[in-house]
Amino acid sequence: MLKALFLDLDETLCDTTGANLKARDFIADKAKAMFSNEFNSHDFANDYLTGIYKVLTDEMKEKLLPIIDEEVFRTDLLRFLFEKHKLPSVEDSIYHEFRTGFDDFRLDCFDFFPGVKELLAKLRKDFSLVVITNGPIYSQRPKVKRVDLRNHVDHVIIGGEEPEEKPYKSIFMKACKLADCKPNEAIHVGDSLSADIAGAANAGVRSVWISPDNKNDPLPDYTISNFIHIEPILEGSK
Repeated sequence: MLKALFLDLDETLCDTTGANLKARDFIADKAKAMFSNEFNSHDFANDYLTGIYKVLTDEMKEKLLPIIDEEVFRTDLLRFLFEKHKLPSVEDSIYHEFRTGFDDFRLDCFDFFPGVKELLAKLRKDFSLVVITNGPIYSQRPKVKRVDLRNHVDHVIIGGEEPEEKPYKSIFMKACKLADCKPNEAIHVGDSLSADIAGAANAGVRSVWISPDNKNDPLPDYTISNFIHIEPILEGSK
């Protein structure tokens, strides 16, 4: 019997990419206004966006990955990118202004995909809902607060607060404990094959892969293009 749904947050329940791109364009415009058109502000902003997800060159990895504190990491990432793009030296307050500007603008744009809030309310009547989201406390706690997530689901697990993140079995077993269910009594829904789907398989939990491009893969038990299409799968799993 299906008792619980485990749900990813970013790109499953909420439009993180949309918020990211709007925040990227915001700091690109900010950089262009501050330093004129003598450099490619879009490349600068895109480097920052990919950088906060730890997509880094070898040189950047050597300098930045040892930094544990996320706020310091992002500030030093900006400092590195200012040098890379040959921007003039600035006071530390300018790095702070860019970092907080990006974070605040992204958070303002962060929201559920259309129809998700209503669907969560409906599903919560029949299932225990547990969100399992990877990522640092620095970014995930504000996202959870921004969409008032704890009022829409029963439990929220933030990977950065745990000993291990997805795809490790331990975080799924914590979700099982919170939902008072066995692994075979839950389904996990997420967009990442390596974190969500492989992680669910590691824990013996069935999985639904969110694949907007309708790609197929043998690992998930089910594939859908959007979370709001989950109900037929749940009907067949009861």
